[in-house]
Amino acid sequence: MDVREVPGVGEKTADRLAELDDPEAALEAGDVAAIARAPGISDGRAARIARAAVRHRHGDDGEFLGTDRARELYRDALDLLQERAVTDYAARRLETLYPSTSESRIAEVREFAERAMDREPDPAVLEALEGVEPLERPGDVRVRDRCLATTDAGTYSRAREAVPELSVELVDDARGLAELARGYSTVVALDAKFAGIEVEGDVRIEPRALEDPESVVPERTLAFFARNRDPLRAAAAVARAADLDVPLDPDRLDAALADLNEDGSVAGDEEFRRLVDAVDDLDAAVGMAENVANDRLREAIEDRDVTVEGADLLSLVERGAGVDSLLERELSDEYAAAVDAARDHLVDALELADHADLARRAFGSDPTFPVEHDERAVSRLREELTAARDRRATARKRDLAERLADLREPAHELVDAALELDVELAVSRFAHDFDCTMPTFLDPGEGFAVEGGRSPLLDIPFEAVEPVDYGVAGVALLSGVNSGGKTSTLDLVGVVVVLAQMGLPVPAASARLERFEALHYQAKSQGTLDAGAFEATLREFGDLVTGGDRRLVLVDELESITEPGASGVIIAGILEALARGDSTAVFVSHLAAEIRDECAIDVTVDGIEAVGLADGELVVERSPKKDHLARSTPELIVEKLAEDAADGFYDDLLAKFDGA
Repeated sequence: MDVREVPGVGEKTADRLAELDDPEAALEAGDVAAIARAPGISDGRAARIARAAVRHRHGDDGEFLGTDRARELYRDALDLLQERAVTDYAARRLETLYPSTSESRIAEVREFAERAMDREPDPAVLEALEGVEPLERPGDVRVRDRCLATTDAGTYSRAREAVPELSVELVDDARGLAELARGYSTVVALDAKFAGIEVEGDVRIEPRALEDPESVVPERTLAFFARNRDPLRAAAAVARAADLDVPLDPDRLDAALADLNEDGSVAGDEEFRRLVDAVDDLDAAVGMAENVANDRLREAIEDRDVTVEGADLLSLVERGAGVDSLLERELSDEYAAAVDAARDHLVDALELADHADLARRAFGSDPTFPVEHDERAVSRLREELTAARDRRATARKRDLAERLADLREPAHELVDAALELDVELAVSRFAHDFDCTMPTFLDPGEGFAVEGGRSPLLDIPFEAVEPVDYGVAGVALLSGVNSGGKTSTLDLVGVVVVLAQMGLPVPAASARLERFEALHYQAKSQGTLDAGAFEATLREFGDLVTGGDRRLVLVDELESITEPGASGVIIAGILEALARGDSTAVFVSHLAAEIRDECAIDVTVDGIEAVGLADGELVVERSPKKDHLARSTPELIVEKLAEDAADGFYDDLLAKFDGA
């Protein structure tokens, strides 16, 4: 599938999708997770692109939902599904499901839904899913302790593009490398001609480094896993709890992630920790070492009687000597001991076994009081410790990155599998919560038949919803008392058809229907329409009856749009036109008898019958009776009064209903 063939995908979006490994396959599969990996493509946008790609693949024009009320039913059904998704991704992914006219698309989703219905919504799996989310690319990773170096301008350009995380430097010769080595912990030279040279510092000659950038900058791999550590662990928990067939061992992934800190550094490395502490604590440790030396020397001076002969003192003064000379002459052993104590303290405090010789140079042997450190020696020690720390970090990062590199693509597949499981479980939970079954499709012209259907859209607990049986082939009028369930029956039929043509299970004991090409649901109008709105409504029905599609038409009390006398004639005409076509239609009306009389065809009148009154409330048989004009609420009330009254007034009124 060409990316640019998908409706709604412009040049900018196509360029972003082109950065995926296989954008055509992602679109072909409607893979929201894969599409969302493209830069700048959100989950919501990915879902819309995936749905457009699915429509394009199945040649589906997307015109099934013909009215606002039909679209509301779809939205309501989709909301019920999305409420049962744990992850935001699954909620978005469910938006790629829509009522279709394509037989291949319906069959494709039915296969998925049947598999989903076999899933058991294990609480442990649902809990683990709460931490799963699509993996993210880490933000800009910048590494400042190493650089790439080359003498070639072309290599320089390729290196900047391949490894944007590192600085790339142009050098003329080995002297240039040496200068870089003084500023970076590690220099990676990309030119083979540098092989064999000796340069002070950590300079590596790796002419093939650009072929494997992640070996040069392991932070790239580590940043990805550090950023996504929590969702990866959650996905591993899902895989274990649900026994998913995934391309990596979840325990192996967990073990590797245990060695990674949140900031992308390697965990559990005591040597690295020691070097980090040594660099951080160096100045404080040097200060404490000075204190150790000076305290010991001060004690030695206080405990010692120093006598200087007059001639000696005069000689020292004539030579311009001071206390240092006096220390060297009188307290040389004590001074040496004090300096040794300072050196030992510095080495021990920072655990500098590998850098002991350099650390000991921080305090010279020439007597001074107070004892002071050699700043150049301390700076040199700091440079060496920093370089050792960075080299250790890079080596450990490289080792861990090598362990994780092969897991990157399987990690994506692991998370995708967990997220897709959530989609399946949302369908499974929907089917369980609403006692759903997979519908059966009939031949054209056979209409629909729902048995034991219960609408999930009512504002009462689902277990309290009374089941309804109803079916129509051709056109029918549905009569019944107020609040008897006529509108909810239309809603039930509508949502069953919407879900069935989405390829999903429906809330019924059984459901059979033809594969309709459009659903037109005209909701009840709020009051009489003005002339302009009335004309617009008639135009809609005019377009409807002249089309050749196999439509399902559901209309709720169309008589409310104008005067009762005129509306009966209009509805009769619409029913006649629909009967001549391939449509299936149910019109709810309180004027069923009048409309039937106006019709030039035999139109079926079904009725939702109220069987009586109990405590002032209607007792209703919710399933419509076929070929039965339901009695009105006023008739039931008059009948009840006639039973209770002694005179014949109410009997006479009841007879009027019978005559009508």
